Amino acid sequence: MWEDITSVMDIGIVLGALLAAGLAGRFAPSLNIPLRSLIAAVIGGLMLGYGSRLAYGCNIGAYFSGIASGSLHGWVWLVAAFIGNGVGVRLRPFFFAGERPQVALSGC
Repeated sequence: MWEDITSVMDIGIVLGALLAAGLAGRFAPSLNIPLRSLIAAVIGGLMLGYGSRLAYGCNIGAYFSGIASGSLHGWVWLVAAFIGNGVGVRLRPFFFAGERPQVALSGC
């Protein structure tokens, strides 16, 4: 594991985030996680991993490379990302019960 630079980098990112939160006094882990939220996190992680395998690595790189090269797949990625974002925003209150939808502010 220590020979693989990607694994070492990932571990370093996690440890660095923990250290930064601890030094800022904001490290307060809570194990009181609702079952729906836990299921949503697991499903989301699996979907993210599956998507990265479909894109042969970085899905954001697939988007930027596709747009820059004028390829259709970059534009399809953009449309799919917007649709997926909309679906995710609508499903979020179902999995995270404490959150309420944002109310649009009216003004000038």
